[in-house]
Amino acid sequence: MNHWLVKSEPNKYSWDHLVAEKEGMWDGVRNFAARNNLMAMKKGDLVLFYHSNIGKEVVGLAKVSKEHYPDPTIDTGDWVVVNVVPVEHFPKTVTLEQIKKHDILKNMELVRLSRLSVVPVKREEFDIIVALAHES
Repeated sequence: MNHWLVKSEPNKYSWDHLVAEKEGMWDGVRNFAARNNLMAMKKGDLVLFYHSNIGKEVVGLAKVSKEHYPDPTIDTGDWVVVNVVPVEHFPKTVTLEQIKKHDILKNMELVRLSRLSVVPVKREEFDIIVALAHES
């Protein structure tokens, strides 16, 4: 199983939107590196849901429910989407500031490739973020 992080501006598509829909189509990716990451996602892979621009924080955990297929919102065949379902709204958010200060997390693709909307997450990074989200 692979782990991923997807970014969305909460005023355009928030965690609450995904929960309300029960299954969301992850569309709008127009960067080839991010598209390649979507194409690498497999059904069942776990996905950290990150609110970008407003909040700048990991807010929940989702799961890939349908592997990549052509983006139905455009006519060209260059772009793909995946479907995701919500798994858990985190009790605590994990902020970008926390991530940048953490010895291991500061080297995440989220930080290094900050413009990409879909990035892989190493298992160790994933486990740390989930643990931080559940700290009391």
